[in-house]
Amino acid sequence: QVQLVESGGGLVQAGGSLRLSCAASGSIFSAAATGWYRQSIEKQRDLVAVITKGGSTSYADSVKGRFTISRDNAKNTLYLQMNSLKPEDTAVYYCAASAGIIGAPGTYWGQGTQVTVSS
Repeated sequence: QVQLVESGGGLVQAGGSLRLSCAASGSIFSAAATGWYRQSIEKQRDLVAVITKGGSTSYADSVKGRFTISRDNAKNTLYLQMNSLKPEDTAVYYCAASAGIIGAPGTYWGQGTQVTVSS
């Protein structure tokens, strides 16, 4: 069983920065694709950023140039550095990990951490 625990969310003013962390337990983490999703009120859960086990990254257009995803396999921890935050970044952010296609059935999810950006 894999458990993912996010931390680092909070309230920040527009233009500020936050760093989210996701600590993983279980042996899947180093072999998995991992990523961050976010969901705001009355919207679907959207992919923000993905990093593969080989270290390749991809980002949603809305966060390119502002967010950076990284992972430390030795610490079983995933990170999301968020800079130049905007009010529209306000959402619950979820960490995800999968041995296959991230977001597909079988994906492991964290409980989420709230990020609120004030204008």
